Amino acid sequence: MKKLAVLGASGHGKVVAEIAELLGFEEVVFFDDAFPQINIIGGWKVIGGTDDLVSASGEFSEAVVSIGNNKVRLEKSRLLLLKGLKLGTLLHPNAVVSKYASIAQGTVVMAGAVINPFASIGLSSIINTACSIDHDCVIGEGVHISPGSHIAGGVSIGDLSWLGIGSVVKQDVNIGSSVTVGAGAVVVNDILDGSIVVGIPAK
Repeated sequence: MKKLAVLGASGHGKVVAEIAELLGFEEVVFFDDAFPQINIIGGWKVIGGTDDLVSASGEFSEAVVSIGNNKVRLEKSRLLLLKGLKLGTLLHPNAVVSKYASIAQGTVVMAGAVINPFASIGLSSIINTACSIDHDCVIGEGVHISPGSHIAGGVSIGDLSWLGIGSVVKQDVNIGSSVTVGAGAVVVNDILDGSIVVGIPAK
């Protein structure tokens, strides 16, 4: 039986669970560190926290961390890997992902997303609904590309960065690590690590 463990009972987790079902997982079970205060999400059971998932790791084909906070998601993903769990890579059936693209473990690609040839996506990233990542982009670990964002070719984005909904990045731009790009921003210049930028052009 294909059985998926999802760590993080959140709205994002609901989307992850549905993608898993579309991909043929016969059972999806949630874990969350707020258990037992949280014991159900949507139609799925929450049966424990992180430690419980590690203890029950042999019961699951794969695991995915569905926590929106980039830093926490990446830390939990690395912990699960260290404990010997297999992190799944979930690609929605209605996403378009080039066979020449590279998608790391723990990453989830939502409906309508497009990832073009020779793009590389790092560990435990979120490629959200209807966004696009063009050729030769390098996306780091624990990154979140929000719905409707569009990234032109040759862009690099460092670990733990977050591009807000509807943001746009011009070709060949370098975005550092732990950067936040505001909703609807248009990035036309390189951005240093740790920056928060907003507006058109993004500043």
